[in-house]
Amino acid sequence: MSKPEVEYVLFDMDGLMIDSERIYTIATNEVLGKYGKEMTWDMKAGCMGKPEREAGLHTLSFFPDIPIGVDEFLVERNRVQDRLWPTVPLLPGVHKLVHHLKKHNIAMAVATSSRRRNFELKTAHLQDVFSCFDSKIVCGDDQQYKMKGKPAPDIFIITAATFLGRNVGQPDETPDDEQLKERSKGLVFEDSLPGVQAGKRAGMSVIWVPDQNLLNLAIEIPEKPDQVLRSLEDFVPEEWGLPPYED
Repeated sequence: MSKPEVEYVLFDMDGLMIDSERIYTIATNEVLGKYGKEMTWDMKAGCMGKPEREAGLHTLSFFPDIPIGVDEFLVERNRVQDRLWPTVPLLPGVHKLVHHLKKHNIAMAVATSSRRRNFELKTAHLQDVFSCFDSKIVCGDDQQYKMKGKPAPDIFIITAATFLGRNVGQPDETPDDEQLKERSKGLVFEDSLPGVQAGKRAGMSVIWVPDQNLLNLAIEIPEKPDQVLRSLEDFVPEEWGLPPYED
């Protein structure tokens, strides 16, 4: 089956562009460690792609005996994360792909569940890549858009409509044929299961770049990605109607 030709690209960020999942794990386990607990990968899988508070509640649901509420947990965990964000590196293939798309004037944006404050902390030292998006960034706490979190499709539809000027309609409206066609021209890169679901529910093609630990859990989801890659280094642009790499 041939792939649709892509006209615009939407990137998730955490775990897809930057190695933030490692820092989330370190920070979470530093807090849990005070109570003799540790987050495992099957627990972590349920957090990926979710808004911060929802992910915190999911984590604490496994430890009902810990005398700490979600607000205190997040404050303690975020204190550790804030210390580590300036060290978070790009993941393989990100620099090459983003600069390639930028060079060829392919419309692109970032659609991340991360809070705006955290986005700034995570990317301040990585502007060689993130400046390529020309501030076309939607964050999970951008309240002006009234978005539901992933796996709802809101963030991808709103990002495409607001920042890329695509006629994709609105999340709470039934799209017409022209809007469905416009949605099908979008390509979403995601690492999380809720993100894959959100991209497919938005009517876009989705490339899943999961952590190997997530693959090992063999979790089934209703919405299947259009392609699964080990890393963005394995992406072949011309398979999606995009200009090929020159080298």
